[in-house]
Amino acid sequence: MTLQLNRRSFMGLSVAATATAALAACTPATAPARPKRILPGDPLVADYESKRPSTGAGVRQDLAPAPFTTTLAGKTITTWGYNGALVAPTIRAQAGDLLDVTVANGLPEATSIHWHGLALRNDADGVPGLTQDPIAAGQDYPYSFKLPHPGTYWYHSHVEMQRERALYGALIVQDPQETLAYDRDWVIVLDDWLDGVTGTPDEVLQELSKGMGSMGGMNHGGGGGGMVMGHMLMGATSDFLGGDAGDVAYPLHLFNGRDPEDPETITAAAGERIRLRIINAAGDTAYRVGVPGQQLTLTHTDGFPVQHADVDAVVLGMGERIDALLTVRDGYTPVLALAEGKGQISFGLVSTGTGTAPAKAALPTTLTGNVVDGGQLRADPSVNLPARTPDRTHEVHLTGGMDQYDWGINGHRFDMAKPLENTFDLKVGERVEVKFINDTDMWHPMHIHGHTFQVGDGGARKDTVIVRPRQSVTVQFDADNPGQWLFHCHNAYHAERGMMGVLSYIS
Repeated sequence: MTLQLNRRSFMGLSVAATATAALAACTPATAPARPKRILPGDPLVADYESKRPSTGAGVRQDLAPAPFTTTLAGKTITTWGYNGALVAPTIRAQAGDLLDVTVANGLPEATSIHWHGLALRNDADGVPGLTQDPIAAGQDYPYSFKLPHPGTYWYHSHVEMQRERALYGALIVQDPQETLAYDRDWVIVLDDWLDGVTGTPDEVLQELSKGMGSMGGMNHGGGGGGMVMGHMLMGATSDFLGGDAGDVAYPLHLFNGRDPEDPETITAAAGERIRLRIINAAGDTAYRVGVPGQQLTLTHTDGFPVQHADVDAVVLGMGERIDALLTVRDGYTPVLALAEGKGQISFGLVSTGTGTAPAKAALPTTLTGNVVDGGQLRADPSVNLPARTPDRTHEVHLTGGMDQYDWGINGHRFDMAKPLENTFDLKVGERVEVKFINDTDMWHPMHIHGHTFQVGDGGARKDTVIVRPRQSVTVQFDADNPGQWLFHCHNAYHAERGMMGVLSYIS
């Protein structure tokens, strides 16, 4: 089975043609009639979009993905990003606004944009081969959709390894009824980085795809959190995540596009409260975020409010977001982002204009005490799903392993050339229960497109949740957004090697 969409062979296929071919390829001649699938172009998708609340206002943003040259850790590199920067434009809007984005593709290959965490119309979800045709090199493409829910979201390419460069940015949807009291907010985007420094994401994927047995010589280079074999990180462990912390060795970890030798610094007055909007855009790294000697108050996860929790640190898996309140103390306050289990650090600083900025070497390398992740929080009662017996339950076994690097769902490695093979079907109006059952020895941050689920009984409302090794997490959501929706592990390399599936609305 061919794993992902082959970018060269796919360029001539439309989404509709691909879907038709996929259905034909996996259906025997004597099979019963196939279910009617609600595809992205179905009138029902536009009908649901028309019913979403609207302010009547709009927000425009032009995005130009293209190669560019920049400097990281004193080294000049060439990578890919939006609008010529490691830090893409932060898009801000109000709930109910219409977002219009024109993408002008200056890359040497096709691309797309996925709007992570949003319950948006299916034909704007940005998955080539499933919800849209890829945006060919040199072409423009318009995205237009309403923003129904306030919160901290983000956008990123959904083509192969492009997100492992700088093709991502923050999307902040303000709440016109906001009750949270704070003086300013700080958007923090975290990322693990190697492009142009030790290799390229495609080279890493090629190496990992050979499996553990093919790795070359071992050397100590993982920043104290494991051993490096080529691009592979071996022996990096996290008790919090249940074992192996990650697969890939990164030379740098970025905090808003800056390496730890050149940290971002914002100014504030002592006593002010800052709303931290923390986004983990990494490919293979969870981050433990906190302030030495001071607690954070967690207020939201993945855009939705939670019962406030005072913690010493919070761990974010790839794709997750956390909002937290920080009360500013006099002097310099470091906000640490520790690469969980990898022994590396990134950070930013809050300055009141007094004192001396701490050097990286003077900062602590651990954050202990009360440490949680977003999946362990409780939803604010205002966003609890109404109690209801599920109409449909899907068991989603996370399968595969490092030996062959053959990650999958229920023993199948996803094939983007046949996206509607082995779908998980559902119908409009159903309460759907999904049991993520991790049969592997790795943790997986599982993300569902186009919907927000509730974790367990009264847990947080989220779109991405950590599933630890040999454990399971049960979530529920209401099937209120028709179309074809991808779900997958948000470890970029696990997804590319097959840990993806489709939640398929049928009629």
